[in-house]
Amino acid sequence: MDQVILGKTKIVVNKNGFGALPIQRIEIKDAVYLLQKAFYNGMNYFDTARWYSDSEEKLGAAFSWIREKIIISTKTGAQTADDFWKDLDTSLQNLKTDYIDIYQFHNPSFCPKPGDESGLYEAMLKAKKQGKIRFIGITNHSQSVAKEAIESKLYDTLQFPFCYLASDEDLQLVKAAKTNDMGFIAMKALSGGLITDSKAAYAYLSQFYHVAPIWGIQRETELDAFISYQESPPRLTEEMKVKIEGDRKELSGNFCRGCGYCMPCPAEIEINNCARMSLMLRRAPADNLLSKEWQEKMKNIENCIHCNQCKEKCPYGLDTPELLQKNYEDYQTFL
Repeated sequence: MDQVILGKTKIVVNKNGFGALPIQRIEIKDAVYLLQKAFYNGMNYFDTARWYSDSEEKLGAAFSWIREKIIISTKTGAQTADDFWKDLDTSLQNLKTDYIDIYQFHNPSFCPKPGDESGLYEAMLKAKKQGKIRFIGITNHSQSVAKEAIESKLYDTLQFPFCYLASDEDLQLVKAAKTNDMGFIAMKALSGGLITDSKAAYAYLSQFYHVAPIWGIQRETELDAFISYQESPPRLTEEMKVKIEGDRKELSGNFCRGCGYCMPCPAEIEINNCARMSLMLRRAPADNLLSKEWQEKMKNIENCIHCNQCKEKCPYGLDTPELLQKNYEDYQTFL
């Protein structure tokens, strides 16, 4: 069984982390079954967030009686200290626990630091002193914010998109985290569903012994695949390398990471979410994304003036206008 030490936290987790965003889409009894099956088959790390509707509650229902045997990370999207405390109290209540192993700022537009007037980092420190959290983490889609978080040495862990579609800049972040003894948690290890060969995805990430991937799981067949990797961890073969290279050529241009470098848009299109709508529809509860508000946001893509500012700003080289159009056409098939 492959294991990962999360940097200076010294937390040891299984290489198969359970990403609990997708379990929003299934009934609580099915979610509890999946979560407990994962635990009984060796998985010990579970990641969720306040923004994932009832995901935290499902973890609480599954694990409150074996809390000390698992590692839980969750996230707050709070912009103020007051909202931070509200989120933390809610998470503790939902998870049926009195502490969180890794509490993370959820994709903030800046890197919270002491004295920045937001009061967020000071709240983290106070929560840690009170014993409500063990370690301080940050998640992000922006390379600049992630780099700043690493260099600040204020954070115990970084959660960032990382898979075999990674750019050279992404790889530099992975190396920098290792150099700074910072735990690196790989979100979107299957690129939000673009990568369909989980064995190749696992094998690629197994090269980075300090990286802990979390796999979004909502079906038992998905879980069974990762459980099978517990006893026989896949290793990178020549055949897999060919598959990976093919996927890079085919898929790299289709994966919006939601980093927001493309914003603001002159036509007021919410690019960082609209350009990955196809992925979100398949990985999160669809009802919210099909609301009147979201239909209006997606329809706004029709107002694109093709100035190509977003395309020029994208650090991943995406053809953003084309990606927006493809997502809009796909979105309409759900209505």
